[in-house]
Amino acid sequence: MSRVAVIGAGTMGHALALVFALGGHQVRLTDSNEATLARAQGLMEKALATLVEGGEAPADWTSGHLAQSVTRHPSLAEAVDGAELIVEAIIETPEAKRALFAQLDALAPADAIIASNTSHLDVFPLIPAARQARALIAHWYTPPYLVDLVDVIPGPQCEPAVFEGVMQTLRDMGKQPLGLKKFVPGYVANRIQAAIGLEVQHLLDEGVATAPEIDAAIIHGLALRLPILGVFAKADFTGLALSQAILSNKSYAPPPVRGRSDTLDTLVAEGRTGVLAGAGYYDWPQDPATLFEARDRRLIALKQAMREIGTMAGLERGT
Repeated sequence: MSRVAVIGAGTMGHALALVFALGGHQVRLTDSNEATLARAQGLMEKALATLVEGGEAPADWTSGHLAQSVTRHPSLAEAVDGAELIVEAIIETPEAKRALFAQLDALAPADAIIASNTSHLDVFPLIPAARQARALIAHWYTPPYLVDLVDVIPGPQCEPAVFEGVMQTLRDMGKQPLGLKKFVPGYVANRIQAAIGLEVQHLLDEGVATAPEIDAAIIHGLALRLPILGVFAKADFTGLALSQAILSNKSYAPPPVRGRSDTLDTLVAEGRTGVLAGAGYYDWPQDPATLFEARDRRLIALKQAMREIGTMAGLERGT
């Protein structure tokens, strides 16, 4: 696969365009929002410069090299013309995705592979019948140019060769594809993250702890061991008899699934929607590109340290 079209140039889309470009592919990027498409170039250049400086991208990759490898196109038809792989990275609503897949059915090459980056939606019922044999989910984590995990789920009618081809393409790009046998909302990592999210929102809404305090508990307690051991290897080190006792402890009850959070609803109503808005749970006075750079520098340092340290349970062992 050498010709890739990325549909959606937002938080994930522009980053995926950079990932595939660094992986040796020619990328066409498009978005229905002109401002989002225009902003993508600067965000890609900023991320690329950070990767080059940190040793995670070739030193000869300049903004000029990026401009040759990733081109931006306001027209969907132009973006998918001749595409071998089409990466869908638009808003997470069934209506929007169904409409896009219908457009792709009319515009894209008949043999193009359609890969959706959906986090939770079962997109396969939204994809036209003629495209089912070459449709799958390839779900990335942000920022995808540093986080290597990619969930890959074949559609119910997806040809095995298509699935294996995408898996190999991702491996060739240095990624860690996790092939699942069937679709489940959230896959593996996001389902675990959703459970954590449910608990932390409950703790926050109930006034047990503040957002910075909850983050501190995760960073200095939970997170330190997970990169080295994962969950099940950590249980082995702790002792399975203790895990058994914890499971039988009736004093803990998971928080109810309400589908909302008072704190979160208030923040969104106030326009505090996250880094791009300048505020969320925290105030973010710097511009988003600077904040993304600061995050990426730290992730690069952590990723490089993890390569040196190694893990005691992980995908790289093939287990």
